[in-house]
Amino acid sequence: MDSHHVNDILISSLEIETRVDELVHEIAKSTSTDNLVLVGVLRGSFMFIADLVRDFNNHGLHPRIDFMTLESYGAGTTSNGNVRVTKDIHVDVTGADVLIIDDILDSGRTLSFAVKHLNNKGAGSVKTCTLLDKPSQRVIDISSDFNGFSIEDIFVVGYGLDYDSYYRELPHIAKVTFTN
Repeated sequence: MDSHHVNDILISSLEIETRVDELVHEIAKSTSTDNLVLVGVLRGSFMFIADLVRDFNNHGLHPRIDFMTLESYGAGTTSNGNVRVTKDIHVDVTGADVLIIDDILDSGRTLSFAVKHLNNKGAGSVKTCTLLDKPSQRVIDISSDFNGFSIEDIFVVGYGLDYDSYYRELPHIAKVTFTN
């Protein structure tokens, strides 16, 4: 692995906790369905979706939950542009109101692919919720319905996001600084 450090905290665990609670309020206000399905995009969304779901019960939301794994990065720090499903959902989403939970929206390729994929499976509606948004990196015209934080074009880790499978365990979002 390249020489680097992750000492610069961009978003603290308290800021994340506060924003997750706000997002749950926003989602609950705009959701009036008994047929809600959350689809977490693995692996980066696992902490985010767990925290969201823990608060859903307080708002009377009782979703079914499933996960899919989409790959577009490999071991690098930038998307290779090709998105593929490496693990699909098992829950039947026919007619359901689906909320895709993803860690980061940058190029838009992965989220756009996931929306189309779930629509093709017969979802009644598909909305999106992302922890982070990097609007400067967008190559596909898409925005998330619910977004935690907008960030600049920097590589980040923590709270489920990784660099070559490391640092997912950090309770905050940190900038990866590469050194020589």
